[in-house]
Amino acid sequence: MCESCLRQRITLAEIPSTVQHLRCARCGLVEVQGRWIEIAEEDLWEELTQRVLKVHEDVRNLNISLSSQRVDDRNTRLHLELIADIHGMHMHEEHQILARMSNGVCLTCTRRAGNYFEATVQLRSAGRRLDEFELVEMRGSLDSLIAEMQPDPMFFITDEGQVQGGYDVVMGSKALARTWGRRLMQRWGGQVKETNSVVGRKDGADLTRLTLLYRRPAYDVGDVVRWKDDLWRISSWSNDGAVLSKIKFSQRTGVSWRDLEKAQVLCRQRDHEVVELLNVDSSAGEFLDPRNWRTSTVRLPYDHQGDGSVRLAEVEGEWLALQRLSVDKEEE
Repeated sequence: MCESCLRQRITLAEIPSTVQHLRCARCGLVEVQGRWIEIAEEDLWEELTQRVLKVHEDVRNLNISLSSQRVDDRNTRLHLELIADIHGMHMHEEHQILARMSNGVCLTCTRRAGNYFEATVQLRSAGRRLDEFELVEMRGSLDSLIAEMQPDPMFFITDEGQVQGGYDVVMGSKALARTWGRRLMQRWGGQVKETNSVVGRKDGADLTRLTLLYRRPAYDVGDVVRWKDDLWRISSWSNDGAVLSKIKFSQRTGVSWRDLEKAQVLCRQRDHEVVELLNVDSSAGEFLDPRNWRTSTVRLPYDHQGDGSVRLAEVEGEWLALQRLSVDKEEE
């Protein structure tokens, strides 16, 4: 064949006139290769083009240019420009595809509408009632965890709210519940108890739901506690309890959760005051009392380095200077 006839008989690619795609009418996710994902429009048009584009097997050095033209809310016209080499000829083609959007409902929204859930996380405290600040703090850690993890359509919250004695979060993923439980223990200590209940069978396997009970201790890292008639600070968490640091002098000890049940919280970490010292000698320092703005004197902690500030805790109406812990540096 001559070149003119060959150009008339050969096309670089076969492209249909229309291509269909599904978008969830509730959350806006798009179905791509069987998965519902969040995708930018430019990436969606490229994916749809790659889905229907059938290139001639002899094409070499293919270059595709793509532009979009919005027709209405459901239709977008895609303009394709193809440049390639085939049988020693340099060819150029232009095509158009009409991308049509249809409404659908993704798996996540379907399950949300049906109140589907796989796990319930119960936030409780040991020996006291959780205050509003602690509930907001722990619930915020779940949002941070979801933002850090790879997106998953099952990472949704079916229901949540305060209950008698704590807070319940009903969610669609057991894996998310377990990961959150580990995150809670790493940050605030405490214990996690799992309970699985069978709710049915599918394909010969039991369908179970997880109930994860997290009990936050009555104290936090940095708190001043009375334990065995001495004053201590919670230094850090361990696998089965906490590490305590004595306030009077340098001493650290590990304590189990059972032993700490008798500990009494005297001053929370968030209630501490950091004050500037006016005068300092070898064992004491003067400061302005934030309660009445009068000059007061406090005994310096054993690890005081002579700098101009000190951390104070109000214990039984008196100021107590505290040693420096790693949690103090994180706050600063």
